[in-house]
Amino acid sequence: MKPQPFRAVSGGAIDRTRTLGFSFDGRRYEGHPGDTLASALIANGIRLVGRSFKYHRPRGILTDGVEEPNALVQLARGDRTEPNTRATQIPLTDGLVAASQNSFPSLTHDLGAAAGLFAGLLPAGFYYKTFMWPEAGWRAYEYLIRRAAGLGRAPRLPDPDHYEHRHAHVDVLVVGGGPAGLAAADAASRAGARVLLVDQDLEFGGRLLAEPARIDGRPAREWVAATVAALAARPATVLLRRATAFGHYDQNLIGIVEQVDDPAGRAPRQRLWKLRARHIVLATGAIERPLGFPDNDRPGVMLASAAQAYVNRFAALPGRRAVVFTNNDGAYAAARDLKRAGIEIAAIVDVRARPDDAVSRITGDAEVSCLGGRAIARVSGRRAVQGVELMQLAGSGARLRGASAHIDCDLVLMSGGWTPSVHLYSQARGKLDYDRRLGTFVPADREHPARSAGACAGRFALADALADGGAAGAAAARAAGFGDGSVPPTPPVEADGEAVPHPLWLMPAPPGRRAKRFVDFQNDVTADDVALAVREGYRSIEHVKRYTTLGMGTDQGKTSNLNGIAAAAAALDRPPGAVGTTTFRTPYTPVTLGAVAGHHVGPALDPLRVTPMDGWHAQAGAKFVNAALWRRAQLYRRAGESELDAVNREALAVRNAAGLVDVSTLGKIDIQGRDAAELLDRVYVNGWRTLAVGRSRYGVMLREDGFVLDDGTTSRLDEQRYFMTTTTANAGRILMHLEHLAQIVWPALDVKLTAVTDHWAALALAGPRARSVLEALRPDFPVDDAGLPYMAWREGRLAGLPARVFRISFSGERAYEIYTPADFGRALWQAAIEAGRPHGLEPYGTEAMGVLRIEKGHFVPGPEADGRTTLDDLGLGRLMSKSKDCIGKAAAQRPALVAPGRKQLVGLLATDPAASIPVGAQLVLDPARPPPNPMVGHVASLCYSPTLERWIALALVRAGRDRIGERLTATAPLLGRRTEVTIVPPVFVDPEGTRVRG
Repeated sequence: MKPQPFRAVSGGAIDRTRTLGFSFDGRRYEGHPGDTLASALIANGIRLVGRSFKYHRPRGILTDGVEEPNALVQLARGDRTEPNTRATQIPLTDGLVAASQNSFPSLTHDLGAAAGLFAGLLPAGFYYKTFMWPEAGWRAYEYLIRRAAGLGRAPRLPDPDHYEHRHAHVDVLVVGGGPAGLAAADAASRAGARVLLVDQDLEFGGRLLAEPARIDGRPAREWVAATVAALAARPATVLLRRATAFGHYDQNLIGIVEQVDDPAGRAPRQRLWKLRARHIVLATGAIERPLGFPDNDRPGVMLASAAQAYVNRFAALPGRRAVVFTNNDGAYAAARDLKRAGIEIAAIVDVRARPDDAVSRITGDAEVSCLGGRAIARVSGRRAVQGVELMQLAGSGARLRGASAHIDCDLVLMSGGWTPSVHLYSQARGKLDYDRRLGTFVPADREHPARSAGACAGRFALADALADGGAAGAAAARAAGFGDGSVPPTPPVEADGEAVPHPLWLMPAPPGRRAKRFVDFQNDVTADDVALAVREGYRSIEHVKRYTTLGMGTDQGKTSNLNGIAAAAAALDRPPGAVGTTTFRTPYTPVTLGAVAGHHVGPALDPLRVTPMDGWHAQAGAKFVNAALWRRAQLYRRAGESELDAVNREALAVRNAAGLVDVSTLGKIDIQGRDAAELLDRVYVNGWRTLAVGRSRYGVMLREDGFVLDDGTTSRLDEQRYFMTTTTANAGRILMHLEHLAQIVWPALDVKLTAVTDHWAALALAGPRARSVLEALRPDFPVDDAGLPYMAWREGRLAGLPARVFRISFSGERAYEIYTPADFGRALWQAAIEAGRPHGLEPYGTEAMGVLRIEKGHFVPGPEADGRTTLDDLGLGRLMSKSKDCIGKAAAQRPALVAPGRKQLVGLLATDPAASIPVGAQLVLDPARPPPNPMVGHVASLCYSPTLERWIALALVRAGRDRIGERLTATAPLLGRRTEVTIVPPVFVDPEGTRVRG
């Protein structure tokens, strides 16, 4: 094979003086600077580039832009790999390595193509239907479907590249660098506005790069270059190439991903812009619409505008002999340009019975054969187009008739008109109208804050696009406070006219033959699939989309939406305008997760917070666990111990002697002010005005909807000062909650809040010998029951260090929470360890702490207080004060939240003491009952209790307190496990509570 056999000998905007080497599927090829991977593949004669998602059908390059559904490749370079990348948007670089996807063992010989033999068993919605019957096959179905899902391969190694975020504000954002966008940016910047122009292509110009138009008496490319140079010279204007505006969010926030790709690795690979614009001009252009005819997915079937771009911009010839199939005049211009480049035009096939004088008027060659009133009935060739069969259209395009005529060709160009890119406009809550003349949906509100201009507003003619863009840019600048709204003169143009399509996009199937007419190339959705969805009862286009997967994946309806709507409209016997469009969700194109994360990866994702005692834990051989951004000691494993052995030893030490745990991670808030008690009264369910100085109290907060938010203890330091502790996970949330209340809801309250979580180290000393250990630390204040009673606190010195000691228990044993300034944390911890050795003290971690709290039936936010539980559900209804109001109290009394049969907190014991309870189990009455088997509850937390020597659990069960003693089955189908359990009260150890005061 000679190098680049399908490269035109002249023309294009490529640099022929330099050659770039690249590989595709392990074979080496050559291209030039200015190529995309797609154009280089075409120049090298590569037709087959991928396999389709469901049927693994051979697929070739369909488009030349972001809408490409077929040519999705896997890029690889060292440790870098990126799946599902559009070959049409990959700039060719020396050494680029790309591979096809979704095939095995090779692209040419793909075993997955056997799926096409069973197409009758894989209709629309087949993956839903497989889960209906039989139940025994569910696991096999799920495994096979998951194995078949996806196209490319996710990276297995960490991403070696880096990404960054940038925040910016502009007066006018112009999205799209085609003629309308350039005119809009020029008009806005002339008025003095700060302008950002963003375009997803390698160059500005849009379709002007592919069409031989003339503007202001010169080639369009020269006008583009001059306009871009003028914009770049204005200091208040920023130009972004290779950047895609992927989403429009509230308050004119636009998400933009800029491709940087510095080969040296100094610059980020991508930059995510979070941009606020006062006003937006959308000049996002339009996408040529495919036509639906039998076998329209063969490699070598291409959009006419794409072939025109490859010839004019890249000097790449998509074939040697072409058949052009169209319903509008636009494809005639493509035929003209291909013929000039040396491609033979075998015929122009037009669905219109009399396409007027388009052949001579546009192509300038009356000898080009034009066949009106006909359609393609078949495409021959499997891995590449070899020819087409034509038949006569009859009944206004409803059927085919007559004998077929064969035409040899290796390229089929199709053109069904143009679909405006209204994604961003729709995301901005813009409404759409169906334009019957253009056969497409266009923006309904020309004065929408996100102004649409040019082709995306249905203004397809070049002169109209330029005028529309200039007017939109001037209006946006004026709305932002710049200029008087005057529009710069529109330069004269010489270009092809507007192409108005005949409203026929879906060709009938030939008589007596079943043929696939694809409307969604990426997801293998055919016109028959859409019709089947309608027959099976789906009327909303949103439901049809989900049932058939129409417009899903990376395509997001760019090439498929209008044809899918047309197919649904035909099946529903309704006009397309009545069917409507699907929701255009963000992102418009796929966004790399690395760009979303930016610098927030690795250690920067969760900044590591360590307690003052962290070094001691590490030296003691602790196993660590991350909890709410803190690194905490999970357990201290000794030689010869399993992890369960270590947890059991630590928990038993607390029950039988003494244990010490690091609780520095608890949220701590210093509350001061004349109205501090009033604030506490309003946020806690119980009363706080009567709390004496020197005492502590347990409290629970509710959300505004009546569900439990958090719990903790608060102590009164003096008349106008309190010290609040919160759960570790909710520390930041509770502070923001209280700040919002104090500053926004109740600004009249005299109260100040200060986060002091990091100011204090904290250790919890618990167990029957805890007071002996405390006394060994030489406190300078009394710690007997009279001097330090339960739920009281004292301040002084321990081991010569400043400390506050709170007699508070989370374990259910006699316990003390000891706080000291963070700088003294490790010293006090080590002193406590030494003082406790004669008393059998053991350090314990979060795992043993969890065992102790489950044994005592204490809830925690998350497992038990899961956002759906009320105070009464948790057995704490009596805590609610009857003499005062608080946040959430009224909502908690709504009928649904006090209805009988709500899930309530209970304990579970396995009926067989040797059996374990499955993690994440659901609770059912009769495990043998066929589905749907109603669930009466679920396991919230479980552990092995070394005190009881059996597995125990906390669960939320419907009317649980009334079902004490009843037996249920804990079932986890995915784990294949069932255990019979008995409902018991949630407090397993010391239900009388004598130990905590003893």
